[in-house]
Amino acid sequence: MDLKTFKLLHPVKYYKDYLENNIRPDGRELEDIRPLAISFGVIKSADGSAIVKIGNTTVVCGIKAELAAPKALEPLKGFLVPNVDFSPVCSPSYRPGPPPDEAQVYSRSLADAISNAHCIDLQDLCISPGKLVWVLFCDLVCLDHDGCVFDAAIVALVAALHTVKLPAIQYNDDTGETGTDTSRLSPLPVHGVPVTTSFVMVNDRLLTDPTAEEEKLASTTFTVTVSDGKMSFFNQSGGDPFDSVTVKKCTESAMKRERSVKRIIQNIMHKIN
Repeated sequence: MDLKTFKLLHPVKYYKDYLENNIRPDGRELEDIRPLAISFGVIKSADGSAIVKIGNTTVVCGIKAELAAPKALEPLKGFLVPNVDFSPVCSPSYRPGPPPDEAQVYSRSLADAISNAHCIDLQDLCISPGKLVWVLFCDLVCLDHDGCVFDAAIVALVAALHTVKLPAIQYNDDTGETGTDTSRLSPLPVHGVPVTTSFVMVNDRLLTDPTAEEEKLASTTFTVTVSDGKMSFFNQSGGDPFDSVTVKKCTESAMKRERSVKRIIQNIMHKIN
């Protein structure tokens, strides 16, 4: 039996043989993360955009800014509306049609992670209190799914937010008329760079930055979002609880990755500006 057939018929045994030697089928050690690449301003028709690649996982984010009335209970705040979608070409698991439940969960978690990290101050989106605010529609599409889509999505969204420039708006409180001056563009203030790192437990071994195959074999998944050196959001799914030592280890790894990604974004933005 060749190796490819053995992997197809006995995926757990295939991975177990590798993990017992503290290595993964793609050559990484258990704690290694895959290379990260970020490109800014990839969608010219959007008000902000970026594409992120983690290993073979690719997510693109486009942001469109529109004007709207604020909520009655939050007259000084605008809106940030992330929406995650899985393209049918990203994986054989997805088909054309309504978004899968996974996409809706990711969209909600993405909004929570950005909010908890105080990445954007929604009051910066206010034009006229109680009358007019900006709404940032953030559309994220997974083009290639090879694990850790949420990790790639949050970096893509944060990177895209760094490229958003909003035109000056003149608003008449009496008549409700608006005027847009596209010759005066102001960059959107971004107050933090939340970065998520995912971990899975496979055969009692902790794996960092899992591939899609490793996610399918995992008994437990744990994601840690870090912003400004502090854990701002986390999520766990699966039946096996992580002990305090493992959680600490995951958090330290996530903090290290947050510093690395933050430097990458800041260096690229410095060159662009």
